[in-house]
Amino acid sequence: MKKSSLVIETSKLCKSYHRGWLRSRSLKALTDVDLSVARGEVFALLGPNGAGKTTLVKLLLGILRPSSGKAAVLGQPAGSMAARMKIGYLPENLVFPKHLTALGALFYYGRLSRLTDTKIKSMVPRLMDLVGLAGRETESVRKYSKGMRQRLGLAQSLLHEPEILVMDEPTDGLDPLGRSQIRELIETLKQQGKTIFLNSHILQEVELISDRVAILANGTLRAIGAIPELIESHSHGKRLRVQLKCRSADPYIIDSVRTLQFDDSVLSFQSTSPLEFAIHLETTDQKHIDHLVDRLRVLNISLLNLERHRIRLEDVFMQLVEDPQLLDETPSSTL
Repeated sequence: MKKSSLVIETSKLCKSYHRGWLRSRSLKALTDVDLSVARGEVFALLGPNGAGKTTLVKLLLGILRPSSGKAAVLGQPAGSMAARMKIGYLPENLVFPKHLTALGALFYYGRLSRLTDTKIKSMVPRLMDLVGLAGRETESVRKYSKGMRQRLGLAQSLLHEPEILVMDEPTDGLDPLGRSQIRELIETLKQQGKTIFLNSHILQEVELISDRVAILANGTLRAIGAIPELIESHSHGKRLRVQLKCRSADPYIIDSVRTLQFDDSVLSFQSTSPLEFAIHLETTDQKHIDHLVDRLRVLNISLLNLERHRIRLEDVFMQLVEDPQLLDETPSSTL
């Protein structure tokens, strides 16, 4: 990845909090975090509660200062005025003053970004249309649903035309329609050339929209890279799991299938009707799946469906944050 294409860089980034009497106890929130985010990509920061995600976001925004190491945004020190002016921020559960209309809220936040009223007025129609709230500018924000407030929050983060958009749990608490709308907005912003840096614990959403992810655990970066590459690099040696839905004109044929055995494999059966049943196979060898299918054909059993379990981002995530041995290894990287 060319250095000129990077919009976020951290090097040996560390953050410790001092607690206790006379601040004598130190708690490490981040330890030697190295990551890079390329211009125009959707980059997701993942980790369990307490992993250090919020601390990293605050360091990039300049809300906190690092204990050691460096962080840069668009080539400027993180937290500098030059860097902050290029970042739009959508915090989790953004609360708008209830007495404001949507238009009033945008003027309020726009002025905080040092925009003139003329500039704000010119931006409002385009942004409200972009987030799907056109025509509702004069409604009170207290009447907005959570999804509408989230979209209004996205509009305020874009008022000053930032190059980078930082989103903290952008789909948390939204219904399926609201999540779908936010995903579409993120895709639209990406097509417009924006760089999206999001922090989320909803892995299914992340898998749908992200180009690359970073996984934090105990303040340490455990993996970083494109989702397909992370899945591939952490799936070696995994047991294969398949479910076969079958049908036979002979209700007793399942007894013949039950006699099948493969080394290092687990077979289980489930009757779904007098003539239909499901076979669950767990194995480490693809040939066992092939042999099972061949045997079913010999027995004149109709194969209605074969569903293979796919290694998902969630499986990689759980492996990295739960296995203590992996937490002692060097972070894997596909940069």
